[in-house]
Amino acid sequence: MKDLTELFWNSSLDELKNGYVFDQTEEQFICLICGKKYHDGQVYHMKDSLYEARKAIAVHIKEEHDSVFTFLLSMDKQYTSLTDHQRELLKLFYQGLSDKEIALQSGSSASTVRNHRFNFREKEKQARIFLAIAELLKEGVKTKKNGTGSSLDQFVDFPRSAKMVDERFAFTREEYENTLKKYFTEGPDGNLSEYPLKEKRRVIILTKIIERFERGKTYTEKEVNEILKTVYPDYAILRRHLVEYGFLDRIPDGSTYWVLT
Repeated sequence: MKDLTELFWNSSLDELKNGYVFDQTEEQFICLICGKKYHDGQVYHMKDSLYEARKAIAVHIKEEHDSVFTFLLSMDKQYTSLTDHQRELLKLFYQGLSDKEIALQSGSSASTVRNHRFNFREKEKQARIFLAIAELLKEGVKTKKNGTGSSLDQFVDFPRSAKMVDERFAFTREEYENTLKKYFTEGPDGNLSEYPLKEKRRVIILTKIIERFERGKTYTEKEVNEILKTVYPDYAILRRHLVEYGFLDRIPDGSTYWVLT
């Protein structure tokens, strides 16, 4: 089964809106936010009620994540291209408030709010056109290459929480595999032979190392160190870079760590 990062970035618009995908091979619904699974055909007891899997995952998203809208809106600016002010306005629009009501809350005029609403609608039009262009591009390249796929699809997906996303994260599946073979000479689950200086190679290695941690689990700094010691003697630099690049997060005093998704 694909990991959560791959599932998220390869999901359709409707699946993103729903917040889950259906894995036909495993016959289970998977939450795109946290990865929790609900098996088709099973009945789940939640909040003193019984739900079949599809309904259960919808209830889960509402109870655990508030809404898909809230989650997507909270994603980094590099994905949404929204300013903090625009985020706040969208939250108020989502609540169904009128322009006058929003103006009172935000301390601006109704006409200013109305202009923002218009700009959001134009932004939606642009997004729809670009999505159509991207889909047609994929289909066109696949047709010309006899179904072998587009070069747009050859890049390795990175976690939604990744920070400073730039050319360092632009690596293909071939680059990914070759780098792992070069630096994990005993195999991808073995020790790291050396930690490279080039940042793109570091990102590739960190993308692999984070797989040794469980999503949804918290770790003490000691536990993080013990896992990283099985990778490379200088575990401190690995821990620091996992946090800096957005693979791990921690509370300010460093006593608790967890995997970002």
